[in-house]
Amino acid sequence: MNPNAFAPAGVFMRGFFRLGALVALIVVLALPARAAVEIQDVTSQKGVTAWLVEDHSLPIITFQFSFKGGAVQDPEGKEGTANLMSGLFDEGAGDLTFDVFQERLEELGAEMSFRANSDTISGQIRMLAENSDAVLDLLRLAVTSPRFDADPVERIRAQIAVQIRSDERDPNKQGYRAMEQAVYGDHPYARPDEGTLESLAGITPDDLRAFHARVFARSNLTIGVVGAIDAGTLGTVLDKVFGDLPEEAQLTPVEHIEPKLDQEVRIDYPLPQSTLQLVYPGIERDDPDFFAAYLMNQILGGGTFSSRLFHEVREKRGLAYGATSYLSSRDYAQTLMIHTATRAEQVDTALSVIEDVVAGMRDDGPTPKDLDEAKTYVIGAYPINNLDSSTAIARTLVGLQQDDLGIDYIQRRAELINAVTLDDVKRVGQRLLSAPPALLVIGPAGGNGG
Repeated sequence: MNPNAFAPAGVFMRGFFRLGALVALIVVLALPARAAVEIQDVTSQKGVTAWLVEDHSLPIITFQFSFKGGAVQDPEGKEGTANLMSGLFDEGAGDLTFDVFQERLEELGAEMSFRANSDTISGQIRMLAENSDAVLDLLRLAVTSPRFDADPVERIRAQIAVQIRSDERDPNKQGYRAMEQAVYGDHPYARPDEGTLESLAGITPDDLRAFHARVFARSNLTIGVVGAIDAGTLGTVLDKVFGDLPEEAQLTPVEHIEPKLDQEVRIDYPLPQSTLQLVYPGIERDDPDFFAAYLMNQILGGGTFSSRLFHEVREKRGLAYGATSYLSSRDYAQTLMIHTATRAEQVDTALSVIEDVVAGMRDDGPTPKDLDEAKTYVIGAYPINNLDSSTAIARTLVGLQQDDLGIDYIQRRAELINAVTLDDVKRVGQRLLSAPPALLVIGPAGGNGG
């Protein structure tokens, strides 16, 4: 499940790995998991900022960057604009047509990819240090001067349309879509990131150029860099690649929304089993209770094989292969979601068990042992999940900046987690799990779900 939506977003991402077998092996082995990294804050003469983890053990440089303003910025009636655009940055830029641009990437052994979600448009490029000047010039063209030629636009549009048609035949995708519409109403989060066949067909190259001009700017840009480059060189590179972008983005204001809970969405379809999803209130990333909520969720359903939901739904009763929960923190809405799948005749039983587990967490909270084990796990898992490769570190650097967590967050994180008390977790459990949830049931008619 996508942590930023009810189901994996219909974004379009393309990447080309061209570093060769030997370098590919080196990349896999690079930058093993570590509890601390040295982060440098680099600002260019034009005010472009990046966080850098300098590492010359391998001759590779990774850039990760993100522009605030994804599919929520799609004009009304032109849904899918951000997603379509994200598939076109390596389809020609500047005076380089598609075939020439692709040949240059191939020759230089570079990997370039872009993707869009509801809140951001992000990109990544990985390169050999010896080719970085030429590769970064291609990135400059892609970011500042994408061509959006008619032939590539139609080709990528056709590929996205195939996926939309496939999703229309997928009851799970349609169920998640219906849930988003029910929970978010007329908010942009209720719209499909990839658009509809109708809206996709109406997007023109001029629409793409207008969207790019509004959204791609220095004011809403976040950058993380890892690898064989020093701070002085990076400062020059930042102006070379991003310095010609407009200073200020022209984003359409988007309102924060409280999800509409206490409702049921039912998708009747003759599947082998029923999918269940419950949606509760979530929590802002900068809320003082965030880590209490994070640990509460870990105990409830975030620990795949150790959580209460997994134990009660799977291990104790065999109602499903698994049962999970997760916190979704988007720019304009926050939720806590529970997900499982079971046979249609067991829907009511599974829901009753889930409700009992939720009630136990809400009313009684965790045991001291539960909390200690959750703290140990989330502290130990962080470097494995976030610092085990150059790509993961660069992505983490971007995320830390977007969430305004501070350059010393990695060093402070364990202390923040260990400071959470049982009372904190009990308080946040009562806060998030008291509201009646929204319920989605996808599957054969017959499971009551009520």
